[in-house]
Amino acid sequence: MPANPLTAYELTDLRERRSVKWREYPSDVLPMWVAEMDTPLAEPVAEALTRAIARGDTGYAIAGRLPEAFADFAADRYGWRPEPDAMRLVPDVMSGIKEVLEIITAPGDRIVVNSPGYPPFFYWLERIGRQVVPNPLIDGPDGYRIDLERLEGDFAAGARAYLLCSPHNPTGRVFTRDELLAVAALADRYDVRIVADEIHAPLTHPGARHVPFASLDAPAAARSIVLASASKAWNLAGLKAALAVAGPDARADVAAIHEEVSESAGLFGVIAAEAAFTHGRPWLADLLAGLDANRRLLGDLLAARLPSVGYRPPQATYLAWLDCRSLGLGDDPADAFLRHGKVALSPGPTFGEVGRGFARLNFGTAPGRVTEAVQRMAAALDGAGGR
Repeated sequence: MPANPLTAYELTDLRERRSVKWREYPSDVLPMWVAEMDTPLAEPVAEALTRAIARGDTGYAIAGRLPEAFADFAADRYGWRPEPDAMRLVPDVMSGIKEVLEIITAPGDRIVVNSPGYPPFFYWLERIGRQVVPNPLIDGPDGYRIDLERLEGDFAAGARAYLLCSPHNPTGRVFTRDELLAVAALADRYDVRIVADEIHAPLTHPGARHVPFASLDAPAAARSIVLASASKAWNLAGLKAALAVAGPDARADVAAIHEEVSESAGLFGVIAAEAAFTHGRPWLADLLAGLDANRRLLGDLLAARLPSVGYRPPQATYLAWLDCRSLGLGDDPADAFLRHGKVALSPGPTFGEVGRGFARLNFGTAPGRVTEAVQRMAAALDGAGGR
């Protein structure tokens, strides 16, 4: 097994996968879109699942030791050890967010979401009868940051909760402790609850440090609820297990999540996540080294082949937020890249109005496929008549 898990498979191997990444498009399309990586399972995860299969352990899920495993991981990684008995098993982060918001807010309540933002945030909040209040990030010379002045205005206008994606998807921004403390101060002033999606936290790159919102010394942090999972960092999305983690003053809210929600999680997801958090850190270190190299490679390739594309190497995640507005490809450049270059990226407009002219690229794959993706994008630009 290579030290870099991103290089373990050839394209022919990946084409045999049955996941959405590899089945959504025809076989001549290079998929660089949805948040799946092209890695094998970490060895401890594979071993734990193999043992479960050998004993026929395929029944209903309970959290087991997963809360303790996550608490130990968070203590080692972030210097924050949440209480395991203040956690509740949920199938995935998005379903956990939905359940939490239905407990702490009422139909018609206003929920602030940064934009660009993870697309399911927008349509799931509408499905549960909440009003989405888009709060665009400021795109400054030093990267994206939270617009605190506008955030205060949104809070003052009656927002009941703030759905904070930290680290941020799709920009890859890791918010600083000072930024998060400023958010907490505003939340305290206007009585706004914070729900933090921290699914990408283990994927923080050198030079940045993730700060769990609930670890802050602020009343808003004590009342916050964090959603965490091993699914992104260890490529386990299909196994279905995440945790709702209560701040000290939010324990009753998390405890109110119905047991049937926990039972909808997958036992294999629990087993895999426990093994990942407990024994998967060496594999994660190898993965992060490969991702760090890929994010720098992507910058070099874009500078050489598509210099008009705006790109900031993300501080976390394996997702690149590409500003293609100068290419003349319209609101959805991903469509042009797909039609003319046979490379699939995530369409920018699905991340909100501010995503028009952008596309998201997943570089969680072998360096050669990152290179091929940029080559296809450059060829697509020629075919589409862009500039």
